[in-house]
Amino acid sequence: MQNLHQIARILKSNGTDGELVFGFRDIAPEDISIEEPVFICFDGLPVPFFIESFQKKGQGKAVVSLTGIRSFEDAQEVAGRGVYADASCLEIDTDEDFPLLEGWKLSDSNGKEVGVITGFLDIPGNPCLEVSRHGAVEDSVIIPFHEDLVVSVDEKKRELTLSVPAGLI
Repeated sequence: MQNLHQIARILKSNGTDGELVFGFRDIAPEDISIEEPVFICFDGLPVPFFIESFQKKGQGKAVVSLTGIRSFEDAQEVAGRGVYADASCLEIDTDEDFPLLEGWKLSDSNGKEVGVITGFLDIPGNPCLEVSRHGAVEDSVIIPFHEDLVVSVDEKKRELTLSVPAGLI
């Protein structure tokens, strides 16, 4: 996943034929290349999907059909997951000093595992990490992410330790 950049999140299913609603992050929906695959992570590994249809829906959203996702059940399985694209095919600025943390293990300052980081929310003045506890998207928490909270970063083990404020986990 080192060359991949998260471009969207699957917000929800749309209808019963496997259509998905994407919420875009750093790029506008019209800037995505439908000829290139997008990737969705399963068990920490990126799986490629090709876009079969793409309809812009309002500001920063689109209704998308992907290869292999044909039913409401298939769409529900990927709802809430990040959508990634090859960074070399994108015209966005990526901060090389900030490692892509999706898929990393997050622990608190006591060494207790909190969960797996599934996303980064670039909220102005309050960046946050989305963390899936117990491997379930529906059991996710949002934790503030600030350099003052970072206890340690282990890039080899893909582990981040934060001083997590009481009551958040």
